Amino acid sequence: MKNSKFLIPIIAFALLQSCAANLSYSGSPFKKSYESITSADLKTNLYVVASDEMEGRNTGSEGQKKAGRYLIEQYQKMGVSHPKSMNSYYQIVPKEALMGRRGNLHESENILAFIEGSEKPEEVIVISAHYDHLGMKDGQIYNGADDDGGGTVAVLEIAKAFQMAKKSGNGPKRSILFLHVTGEEHGLLGSKYYSENPVFPMANTVVDLNIDMIGRCDPANCGKDYVYVIGSEMLSKELKKINVAANDTTTKLELNYKYDDPNDTERLYYRSDHYNFAKNGVPVAFYFDGIHADYHKPSDTPDKIDYVALQKRTQLVFATAWELANRKDRIVVDKK
Repeated sequence: MKNSKFLIPIIAFALLQSCAANLSYSGSPFKKSYESITSADLKTNLYVVASDEMEGRNTGSEGQKKAGRYLIEQYQKMGVSHPKSMNSYYQIVPKEALMGRRGNLHESENILAFIEGSEKPEEVIVISAHYDHLGMKDGQIYNGADDDGGGTVAVLEIAKAFQMAKKSGNGPKRSILFLHVTGEEHGLLGSKYYSENPVFPMANTVVDLNIDMIGRCDPANCGKDYVYVIGSEMLSKELKKINVAANDTTTKLELNYKYDDPNDTERLYYRSDHYNFAKNGVPVAFYFDGIHADYHKPSDTPDKIDYVALQKRTQLVFATAWELANRKDRIVVDKK
């Protein structure tokens, strides 16, 4: 084709512009909500969720239930309720659904908070994180500050930001489900239960943005402003473009796609709660900081969290969710 080398950058620019043209970040509602996500608030909540008092939040334990009650208290304070079809924030996950790789567990709960969309309430954006961890072993508490206390409090902050916009008359056009799942450490059990017993049909679920470990750095990236984004184009090319555009407009992190490599030996695409949505055809993006020396150790404590990095990564998820919730068209699933 004549002069094809000149056409390629023109086409690429046009595609970028077509994606960016749909962005909904202009104006004060987004800015105020975005800026309401602070490292101080994240730190305050994380020092509670990952405290010794929660005894490592093992699935079904009293420590996890105590952490769950704290989450619900925060939602009640900000005025975010549970889905109307539920009697409370709890989706009970029975013992029979918790036959995990570490033995039988006590009955546990997923926690669901919900903001209904103003124009397309039947279409649902899910923002998820697991709030369980490993509990106690040999008298030591596995606090799980990064895994996944950071993701847990990030979901809280994102809910607060959307609720602020709603109170100012700028609530999301699509509904948003803030989903704290149990049993991840025992085999993605809480998200599996939700996917098999969804409160909102999977066919109406637009996307799952899953947050699991976003407060630290791995040895290859310490000192960088980065985040791993996993699976964002596995089912929808549009999702990756939207996430990239959100990042370019706001946080300007280095987006690392290392774990999207089909030859990735860690197989991280299959190892967190987003996968139970992906296997049901729901596009996903998984936000992750990498494997560090304190992973699954008692030394994963709140004092080691990089709260500035936690804030930026939380803001990226919020900016991505804002666009997904407010854009004219639902993203298209174009891959199996």
